[in-house]
Amino acid sequence: MTKSIKCIIIDDDELDRIILHHHIKQYENIEIAGSFNSIDQALPYLDTQIDLLFIETQIKGMCGLEFRKLAHEIPACIFVSSHPEFAVATFEIDTLDFITKPLKSDRFHYSMQKLFDYFEMKEKCDYFDSLIGENSIKIKEGGNIHQIKITDILYLEALKDYTRIVTSDKKHCILDSLGNLLHKAHFDSFVRIHRSYAIPKYLIRSKNTHEVELVHHIKLPIGRSYRENLDFFTPN
Repeated sequence: MTKSIKCIIIDDDELDRIILHHHIKQYENIEIAGSFNSIDQALPYLDTQIDLLFIETQIKGMCGLEFRKLAHEIPACIFVSSHPEFAVATFEIDTLDFITKPLKSDRFHYSMQKLFDYFEMKEKCDYFDSLIGENSIKIKEGGNIHQIKITDILYLEALKDYTRIVTSDKKHCILDSLGNLLHKAHFDSFVRIHRSYAIPKYLIRSKNTHEVELVHHIKLPIGRSYRENLDFFTPN
């Protein structure tokens, strides 16, 4: 079971806050530290230990996306919003999930499983140990040492200060940011396509305005500010 998770809620719709409270209360390891109808009320909590932020995208006084930028120290953020048109923008600012209102039990449960997986991986991750040779890296994870060939990596996923390394048979987590990894020579064949993703250039099979497809039919989103990074790719 994941450790106790302390959250705050920001939404200027009282009924939506009540509904969200009801869903959260189904999970014993999530504690509601505060519930607010304005950004101003929540600002003092930026100086406290909060693990999770639930927030609307549009709130009186300040856009929820702008508050998320201020609250960047909070590890996980889930937008629960009446404005699906903001979904893409939220994932450019370190968002774990985006749920569209009206809130449904099965969708909320899916989001909670994603949340617990994130914190479980965060707890188990030790560190990025060292680089070995020209074509492989060594990772110490959960007390075990893994050697991974660079050519076996399908993509890299940013998890705030951590990075998930995804291969065809396993996912590893290391204590190093995606930005730092991409500055290492071993990853010079990778290109960043999104705030959350970097991929090997040679695994790209197709792309459109919004997403790129890799081998094994893997599809990942393209961030608006990263589109030019893919200008080199021209389909055969």
